Amino acid sequence: MAMENIAVADLWRDSTAPTADRVKDLIPRMSTRQKVAQLYGVWVGADASGQVAPFQHSSESPAADWSDVLRDGVGQLTRPFGTVPVDPVAGARAIANTQRDLAGAGLGIPALVHEECLTGLGAWQATIFPSPLCWGASFDPELIRQVGERIGLTMRRLGVHQGLAPVLDVARDLRWGRVEELIAEDPYLVGTLGAAYVQGLESTGIVATLKHFAGYSASRAGRNLAPVSIGPREMADVILPPFEMALRAGARSVMNSYSDNDGVPVAGDPTLLTDLLRGTYGFTGTVVSDYFAVVFLHRLHRTAGSKGQAAAQALAAGIDVELPTLDCFGAPLIAALEAGEVDMALVDRALERVLVQKCELGLLDADWSAEPPILSETDPRLDDEESRALAKRLAQRAIVLLRNENSALPLTPGKRLAVVGPRAHVADAAFGCYSFPRHIGVHHPDVALGVEARTVLEALQADPAGYRITYAQGCPVPDTESSVRLRTERASAEGATPADALDDEALQLLGDQRIAEAVAAAREAEVCVAVLGDVSGLFGNGTSGEGCDASDLRLPGRQGELLEALLATGTPVVLVLLVGRPYELSRYADRLAAVVCGFLPGEEGANALADVLSGRVDPAGRLPVGFPAEGANQPSTYLSATLGLRSDVSTVDPTPLYPFGHGLSYNPAVWTDPVLPEGRTWPTDGTLRLAVTLRNDGASATSEVVQVYLHDPQAEVARPVQQLIAAPRVDLEPGTTRTVILDLPADTTSYTGRAGRRIVEPGEVELWVGASSRDIRARLAARLVGPPREVGFDRAFQPEVSVVEG
Repeated sequence: MAMENIAVADLWRDSTAPTADRVKDLIPRMSTRQKVAQLYGVWVGADASGQVAPFQHSSESPAADWSDVLRDGVGQLTRPFGTVPVDPVAGARAIANTQRDLAGAGLGIPALVHEECLTGLGAWQATIFPSPLCWGASFDPELIRQVGERIGLTMRRLGVHQGLAPVLDVARDLRWGRVEELIAEDPYLVGTLGAAYVQGLESTGIVATLKHFAGYSASRAGRNLAPVSIGPREMADVILPPFEMALRAGARSVMNSYSDNDGVPVAGDPTLLTDLLRGTYGFTGTVVSDYFAVVFLHRLHRTAGSKGQAAAQALAAGIDVELPTLDCFGAPLIAALEAGEVDMALVDRALERVLVQKCELGLLDADWSAEPPILSETDPRLDDEESRALAKRLAQRAIVLLRNENSALPLTPGKRLAVVGPRAHVADAAFGCYSFPRHIGVHHPDVALGVEARTVLEALQADPAGYRITYAQGCPVPDTESSVRLRTERASAEGATPADALDDEALQLLGDQRIAEAVAAAREAEVCVAVLGDVSGLFGNGTSGEGCDASDLRLPGRQGELLEALLATGTPVVLVLLVGRPYELSRYADRLAAVVCGFLPGEEGANALADVLSGRVDPAGRLPVGFPAEGANQPSTYLSATLGLRSDVSTVDPTPLYPFGHGLSYNPAVWTDPVLPEGRTWPTDGTLRLAVTLRNDGASATSEVVQVYLHDPQAEVARPVQQLIAAPRVDLEPGTTRTVILDLPADTTSYTGRAGRRIVEPGEVELWVGASSRDIRARLAARLVGPPREVGFDRAFQPEVSVVEG
């Protein structure tokens, strides 16, 4: 419904006028209440049955009075599709009605609508794409850009304006439950793929929101929301680069981290949210609070004595919009303004940013329409064939083959298989915690899944290879709502007592019986396919996901015991992992015939796994996070200085079982020696050319990731022994040869020196080129020449890459 009743004489409605002039015209027309209302969201219909944000049910947020909302307006509508199961068309119609009401009342400013979109739009019946760890495993920025674009197009159809993604935290401790939401343990890979997602989402007009700025993933002991104690150099060289890359890609919003960094909560830290983000980086978009983060300044961090003081701290720090709903930025802020405790200039500063963004989105235009496109579509499906095909391509690209002893894979057609394990026959076993079924659907068990998703068992049963299959669960994944429901349903079907009604001794006997059933199935099979892993969920309703942190990295529950029993049968065991984090497999690895990892690969994940197991698709994924070795449950990534590696002065060996970048192929490419064709001189203000030639001598297509690591033997500070600076993926058809040429900017060698500034230093360095962080095929010496240089936000992050055939 166009706003024909609004006079175009109001400059702020004139779409042809400069944005700054329009906003300057509008702000003086607004009352204090109208100004403040633009700085918070309203969460209508938040479901009391499920927790989707920390401390949600202990929140004292007042319910929005809709008459006040219509009178004063509102900045954002919070998750109208992702709060409870809503038919998409009905939800879009409800949004249209709400927006018409807002446009016809008060000043008539529509709300900006935001949703989660990490693994696809967080709405019932929307396509569930693979998790961000799968993005990392793909090493394929173009494919991730396409995923972001596809998600953005879906959001536009429904009248959504802002997506709360991507997550750009770099994995630092694998015990953290939110590892499944991260892309990788390497800042270059996180930044490259995160920026690609931003480009795709923003190309559709959807505002991308970078999360969580900054430091969240470095919480102590991997505990969610725990304090962060990292130095400025780790912040500058590991945590911040992905945000810098994604801001350069065009992201228009940033969300703060929940954490306190060295005692200073980010939500109240102007050095991060204003001085760095806006001063150094030049960011002009909006900063939105993570859910309830503003009131946490008062209730949890205790740096504010009241909600009004929390609002003052957050505004002064640089937060523009309080999400998910009015709390501190509502009545407490108004009271503080009236008492003279908050400067109106802070409100006007945030308001200007909010209105500029609404202006850019067309929400202030005189001819703006409240009608989402889906209401006029003949085919309103969200999970359409093109989206499913894209989800499958990414899942196939991201499956990682970790081990393949004596070519156990691919499976021979007609093979007699025992398919066992708690994740083998669960439809949402491949979904991440921000997918709608695992985020919201678990609290609505009577509501259908919303998308078609085969289980791994069903995918193998339907496989054209014609496997002969028996199935046994073996054991559940413990201590989760869904596993209890699964055990109860199975026990009821068998006429037995529900497992959650048994005492510990009876439950142990039931578990023993189910493991025995799996062992019997394995003994009768030629190959046992054991499908193990995580239940993804939130705040204790899972073994992986937000608020589901781990005390160690052993397989959850009795899955390790089940795996030992299967290995004891003598039948070759192919381990298939559907996990949100790496687990410690050292005690089993040497006895497994093969190990295949899928990092929660989405609704097409089971089909992609069947494609890889059968050999129709060559495994192409590479590990974005290393798998720890036995006993290595302490925080550790491959980005370690010399003393962080194995040494004689510690009894703990952090060497991974499967390192960052690792991944096998059925038909590996043939490498020729990488070379520096123009010599080893590398100007400190220039580039160095590297050439790598790959050949496919096999009968099927293959793919390789050329991983280039920088080794700096001497620097002002202790630096990582190796750090990724380039990783182009190269696809090769049978019988083809391709040469990858990389022009590496000297800026990629920069680091934060003792003076706290990022520098490019002259001197000797090495390029380690290989197929993983440990499988190094060549070490090439180079010399950076010229004066030292300081570089900043405008530095070059990426090499120029070209591929020559033949």
